[in-house]
Amino acid sequence: MRFDPIPLPARAGARIPQTVAAHAPSLPGACTTLAGTALLLTVAASLLVSHGGLGWHVLPLSLVLFLPTAAFVVWRLDDHPHERFGPANIITTARGGMAAVIGACAWEYGRIAATDSALQWLLVASALFALALDGVDGFLARRSGLASRFGERFDMEVDAFLILILCVLALICGKAGVHVLAIGLMRYAFLAWAAIDARLTRPLAPSMRRKTVCVLQIALLCVALLPPVSSPWSDGLVLLALGLLTWSFAVDIRSLLRRPA
Repeated sequence: MRFDPIPLPARAGARIPQTVAAHAPSLPGACTTLAGTALLLTVAASLLVSHGGLGWHVLPLSLVLFLPTAAFVVWRLDDHPHERFGPANIITTARGGMAAVIGACAWEYGRIAATDSALQWLLVASALFALALDGVDGFLARRSGLASRFGERFDMEVDAFLILILCVLALICGKAGVHVLAIGLMRYAFLAWAAIDARLTRPLAPSMRRKTVCVLQIALLCVALLPPVSSPWSDGLVLLALGLLTWSFAVDIRSLLRRPA
């Protein structure tokens, strides 16, 4: 797992094409995956409404929150010039769907935390499951020979989206102050900066530090969201995650800005 500020070169042993395809041969498979994930997402949200006691708005909101994942797939699929969409990208799409459902529950998370600890545990467990799956998609991409720039960036964006969702949940349920949003918004702030400063668009070498910080971020946020964990402990965990992320970004930004043109 990574939370790199920009796309990085392939991991050792991964076969990533050096040219971008003129079209997306895997578009049919990608569309099928998106449709299947949207269907499963609808079923999951419907079960939460019918058996979890959540409001009906969870269903359409889940689909709306899945739109960024679908839009990214359609927008950047030319960077995946293989004939197959691939099992790794299917898993990453599913992770995006899980993040959408978790995010849809944020609307009622305060009530969930106060009245239904079982559902609260379920949401945190779902986030941890999405975290575990993140270690699977990269492995499958390398084993199947379907690694691509698209897969690298897709995995990164889903990680960022999941982290943002967890930050919103932590704020809504009072586990941390508004500063928790800095964790989820930091990557997007970096991208905005990179849009006006080309130095920040240059590639960085793979780093175990980034992978470790990304894993720790999600893990610390999940622990902070657990029902038994309350403030100030939850706020301390969030501050730790924020400090680690700030440090990691600062190291990379300093390296990029000091690098000769």
